[in-house]
Amino acid sequence: MEVPNRIGEHATRREWIGLLILSIACLIYSMDLSVLFLAMPAIVADLDPSATQLLWINDIYGFMVAGFLVTMGTLGDRIGRRKVLLIGAFFFAAASAFAAFATTADMLIVARALLGIAGATIAPSTLSLVVNLFRDESERNRAISIWGTAFALGGLVGPLIGGVLLEYFHWGSVFLINVPIMALLLATAPFLLPEYRDEQASRIDLLSVGLSLLTVLPIIYGFKKMAADGFMPYQLIPIVSGLLVGYIFVRRQKALSHPLIDLALFKIPAFTASLLVNLSGVFFIFGIFLFQNLYLQLVIGLTPLEAAIWSIPSSLVFTVMSFQAYRVTNHLGPVRTVLLGLVVNAAGAACMAIAAYHSSLVGVLFSSMIIGLGFVPVILTTTGLIVGTAPPERAGSASAISETSAEFGGALGIAVLGSLGTFVYRMAMSSVDLSGLDGQTALAVSSSLASTVEIAQALGGPAPEWLIEARASYALGFAVCCAAAAVTLLLLALVAKRVYDTAHLDEKALQAH
Repeated sequence: MEVPNRIGEHATRREWIGLLILSIACLIYSMDLSVLFLAMPAIVADLDPSATQLLWINDIYGFMVAGFLVTMGTLGDRIGRRKVLLIGAFFFAAASAFAAFATTADMLIVARALLGIAGATIAPSTLSLVVNLFRDESERNRAISIWGTAFALGGLVGPLIGGVLLEYFHWGSVFLINVPIMALLLATAPFLLPEYRDEQASRIDLLSVGLSLLTVLPIIYGFKKMAADGFMPYQLIPIVSGLLVGYIFVRRQKALSHPLIDLALFKIPAFTASLLVNLSGVFFIFGIFLFQNLYLQLVIGLTPLEAAIWSIPSSLVFTVMSFQAYRVTNHLGPVRTVLLGLVVNAAGAACMAIAAYHSSLVGVLFSSMIIGLGFVPVILTTTGLIVGTAPPERAGSASAISETSAEFGGALGIAVLGSLGTFVYRMAMSSVDLSGLDGQTALAVSSSLASTVEIAQALGGPAPEWLIEARASYALGFAVCCAAAAVTLLLLALVAKRVYDTAHLDEKALQAH
């Protein structure tokens, strides 16, 4: 088991260059979650996928990433994190080339699935290797901030890079851009990155791997369907099935001497509290920003380009805070940073609720900037706490659990808050006079603002009263979700403070990890 430098020793140029390579790899992994947004029309024109195939082209990458994160993180602990990262980088490049030259929709689905499995090696491996590279606490906080920035920027620049490439090249170019980045990682990682593995680790239990997949994938699929189609009772079937398999999975982990997930990690109060805060932060940010993007276009009336331009200031806040969050953590300490960040995040959500209710464009965008000021330090600091409070030999497993919780948090946030907002919208629209519309059109108007806007545009003329009421109803639903987020985040801050106080966390001792 190799370690690059002694505890407390400052990093050299080699470690910082290694961080750069890891961050670029993480950016590419994150970018592939969103790079297809603008490429879909070209893919549809070229491959002519069915509606079901189109759904899987979009979603299979995220499903496979979520399903294999824990397995790959644990595998890294056992055979070597650098080794798993290099294997994953090779197959990520190969799957990218396969996707770029796919000639049928089924080929592209398979390629995206392989990309997801390979991509699942990158996030936990890069994060745990960052922890190994930097032994000084202050430098490690800064390094995790940079890593987090790369992860966040991937989602932001994915559509932008995709748009530029599609302007001049075939849609396959959005995948081919991955190949030289992974080649750079393969060429430099053996010289820049340390290897780290648990010498006492046993072989991975393949039955546990299968059970973990059958737990994660159905649950995420069920929540995604719920968010896309609105709540239907049958959508509970995959969720309940996943939970039942999850129960069997947990029972098996307790019985194994070398489990796939070390459940003992959850007995560490600071680990569990940080994981809960991390999941909740992602839960609310995904749900609120989904509402915000639709709000800017459907309620305020901005075009997608205008919405993107207006969102630049808040995106800049997220980016700058990602780079500077380590200063806050170093000054306040991890625990106070998390607690203060939750309070700021709650304040931003409360401001967002007021701005949404009054349909204030400036207010919504200003509120999203406040949320960014609180959210970024919380997520990056809790990520560091999750890995830092775990034993060093389980850092890969801990970071994989962190990434998996983020995937769950995002899916749950979109589904739960989306369902709450839809419920409020439909309740508010139940009292609106739609007598001038036929039954099918009235049902569409009372169910969805997107359908309402589309129907109003097709009818032409001045905005009908029911469109104005529909926009107000959507704004009310958005406001209710933001208010719920503000209250929950404040309660979460109180719970987290109690847990951290009980844990008597020695923050300086974290530099030993």
